[in-house]
Amino acid sequence: MGDRLKVFGVIALLGFMAGVIAQLAATYFIPWMLSVLPMLGGITSFLISGTIGACITVAFVGAWAYFKGNQPA
Repeated sequence: MGDRLKVFGVIALLGFMAGVIAQLAATYFIPWMLSVLPMLGGITSFLISGTIGACITVAFVGAWAYFKGNQPA
């Protein structure tokens, strides 16, 4: 039971960190990109959000796989 709580805690922490990063991107990075690339208009925010979400997910899954692979089964 303790291992499951640790996993849920780590997932919750990673989700919290992803939310903070997404909020920072929405507040600062997306408006800057809209000013730099005005020709893309409304689609820029979706492209940036998707790219950031994909990068965060790949980083978290990669870190999880790296740490999980070092433990004996």
